[in-house]
Amino acid sequence: MQETDGASRFRDLTLEGFTTKLASAEPVPGGGSASAVAASLGAALVSMVASLSTGRPKYAEHEELLAWAIASGDRLADRFLAIADEDAVAYAGFAAALKLPKDTEEQIATRKAALSTAARRASEVPLACVQACLELAGVAEALAGRSNVNASSDLNVASLLADAAAKGAAANVLVNLPAIGDPSFEGDTMILVDDLLRDVEAATASTREVVASGDRRDAIAPYDPA
Repeated sequence: MQETDGASRFRDLTLEGFTTKLASAEPVPGGGSASAVAASLGAALVSMVASLSTGRPKYAEHEELLAWAIASGDRLADRFLAIADEDAVAYAGFAAALKLPKDTEEQIATRKAALSTAARRASEVPLACVQACLELAGVAEALAGRSNVNASSDLNVASLLADAAAKGAAANVLVNLPAIGDPSFEGDTMILVDDLLRDVEAATASTREVVASGDRRDAIAPYDPA
């Protein structure tokens, strides 16, 4: 899969079609795309929970937040599906660089440079997924205690999917860093990934705690959790 247009996009496949591709011996889609697709499901659940809460007198004080959550969930679901395609293209580029000839000094140098460029891209795309997962986890946390209690388990699932997807994407970031050959970039990115995962886990834990308690929370204004 080298393109992200038309029928080549994962979003245009049936669910069965995507899982069949995932189960095949082809290198893409892989764990990075799977993580992004899982996150897109979490984002869709956030929109669903907010939609099930909109227009209900019991949650009238949260209408502004609910509208924001629906828009955020829809935007993130679309973004994650785009990342799934971007991840496949990035890894395909890295796989192609691995196959470059290395018989001469010149070829070795060319291959090394190509691998570094491809590995950086193969790290940047899943990093964007981790960052978007933090936003998703934040939206879910904001809805906890401020949305339809009958859909609280769905909200918890959305949060858990954000956490799992963040960890999966992070693993894809870290595995590609050594091939870049830039210790400074590698160190900075590892620190950033650790910080992002810690924040995602904190938001997920808060959502789980509020959902388990069944407590209602005071209204808040929409905000950017990332």
